[in-house]
This record gives sequence, structure tokens and C-alpha cells, in this order.
Amino acid sequence: MSAARPRTSLRTFAAIAALPLVLTACGYGSNAADDDKKTEVAANAKKLSADEVRIGYFPNLTHATALVGVQEGLLQKELGGTEIKPATFNAGPSEIEALNAGSIDIGFIGPSPSINGYTKSGGQNLRIISGSASGGVKLVVNPDKIKTLDDLKGKKIATPQLGNTQDVAFLNWIAEKGWKADAQSGKGDVSVVRTDNKITPNAYKSGSIDGAWVPEPTASKLVSEGAKVLLDESTLWPDNKFVITNIIVSQSFLKEHPDVVEAVLRGSVKTNAWINANPDEAKASANAALKELSGKELPAEVIDPAWKSITFLDDPLAATLDVQAQHAVKAGLLDQPDLKGIYDLTPLNKILKAAGEDEVDDAGLGAK
Repeated sequence: MSAARPRTSLRTFAAIAALPLVLTACGYGSNAADDDKKTEVAANAKKLSADEVRIGYFPNLTHATALVGVQEGLLQKELGGTEIKPATFNAGPSEIEALNAGSIDIGFIGPSPSINGYTKSGGQNLRIISGSASGGVKLVVNPDKIKTLDDLKGKKIATPQLGNTQDVAFLNWIAEKGWKADAQSGKGDVSVVRTDNKITPNAYKSGSIDGAWVPEPTASKLVSEGAKVLLDESTLWPDNKFVITNIIVSQSFLKEHPDVVEAVLRGSVKTNAWINANPDEAKASANAALKELSGKELPAEVIDPAWKSITFLDDPLAATLDVQAQHAVKAGLLDQPDLKGIYDLTPLNKILKAAGEDEVDDAGLGAK
């Protein structure tokens, strides 16, 4: 297979994969009491330059800044009379499509979709304006079949989606072991089986996979089914930190409504501070949000270990995003990207400075 073919296939896959995924408006008002609407605008609250801001995120613990920020009203409080319109997504490609189509303005999303969205648009559609979370990704395996990392050879390991953040990380790990795996088919010394996180636990129980490289809470769900954590991805990174969730914004929305963007960032910074100061309350809040979205909360044996493995922070850890992009290039999933301009951390650093916090770095990838 030529080097050009897998890159073209990834782009085609990303476009196709985005189509069937459902964008779901979060019906907080219909599920909550009238005095408990997390996005309800306070009476006589002053609007900013936009009537509303449409914010996308996943019903995942790695997106807990959004889950808790909405659930506790921390984002809405900063926006005053400008109303939050939340929307949830199943995967990164659908959220990027929504941003491109103007269906959302701001999104919480992983690094690989951010990179793909930026490069596919020639640097025209989005900016990363903040970090949100680090960590929360694990390799979990069937302990009866796999006892050491070397035992993965010849086994079937799930990742969430071709070219997604965990898929790229696992392909890179395989390559660093000196093993081979075709990025497109997943066939090789280790079989990479792309499996939606929702069905990965059932695939594990049926024996169709031997393990998975997945984010939380899927990893802890598998452990509750008898799997064992063999590797925490954070141990592969300097200081045990790597970006798992960014905050992105449409460049046009950033230009037209900078006050709204700053308000969302203030809410995000305050939400992360509240999460870190009140971890148990924040965990309960995130679980309550998940219950509203899915109708089911996570049991303690899943949410407790999952929550401990995620770090919530404002720093986008830009250097680690650049490394992840190089991993995708090495795997043959991405042409060498020009990421200059993918970040605009000026609004975030303004907020951090005003709060007496350290400013964060864009690793030389900031917009002029």
C-alpha cells in the first residue's frame, strides 16, 4: 500500500464516519425542575454580543469540565443573558462537521479531531483556545490471555475509531515495540479492532476482543467486567501529562463574539478550579449530568477509578498535541501538518493573569 493511499482513506473515512453520528440537543429543561435548569438565563441578566452560544461536548468523563460547568450553572453564570445551547456528540468527526456547518460555536474535543479539522480546512475553521483534561486513557486486557505487554502480540485489541486519539496512540505504541500493524485494516502483529466505546464491553465479554486501549469510563467498565489495567497511557508522557480534551472555537465566532468566548473560558477556568477543590462533589455532579443525558449513572466501581485517572486543567499541553500529530504522521494517517496558528491562547492567558494564575504556552503554534 502506498503512503498516499492511507492518508486519503483516513480523510474519506472521517467524512463518512461523521454522517451517521447523531447530534443530540441536551434536554436539560425537560428533565429538570423549573428552578433547576442549568442553562436558564437569570432574570434581567445582560446579554453579551450574541443571544446564544452553542457548545458541543461528549457524555464522557474526559469532558467533565463541560458536564460539570453546565450542571452547576458555572458556565451560564459567566454568560449572563447569553444563553447556552448545549449539544452532545458520539465522536470527534461529527463535532468537527457541526463546527464547520455552523451548528455549534465552541466545542470540547480530543487532539486528533482538532488536528484533522484544522489541517483539512487549511487552518481556516477552528482555533484551540484552552485545555480541559489530561489522562484518563488505559490499556486494559483479559488477564487470562494477556499477562505482560509482550503477550499482546497476536491478540485483538480494540480502539474507539480509525484515526482517533487512542487509535493513533496505540498504533504508535505498537511501532515503538518494533511490531507491524497496517493502519487502515488494523491487521498485523497485533490486530487493531476499531470498536465503538458503547459496545466495547460487550465485545470483551463475548471474547471477540482480548483488550482495549480506551478512554474513561470505558476502561473502568471493562475492569468491572474482569479486565485488568496493563498500562496507563499517562506513564508514557513527560510529567505523566498529555492532552486528552481541548476547547476549540469557530474562527468566525471568535472574531465576531470575543466577549462570549472569554465568558465561556472564564466559566471553564472556574469550573476546573471547582472540580479540583471539590473532587467528590464534582464527581457526583458529572455523574448526575451523565444520568440526565443517558438515563443511567455510572456505578461506584466504574466512576471512582475512572475519575482518579483524569486531571482537569486549563493548560492545553500544546507540546503533547504536536507530538500526537507526529505519531499520526508516522502511522501513515496524516500528511506532515502545518499546525502554526492552531492555538489562540490570548483570551485564556488574559483570564489566567487576572486570576493570578500562571499563563500557558502554545509551543510555538499560536496564531499571529
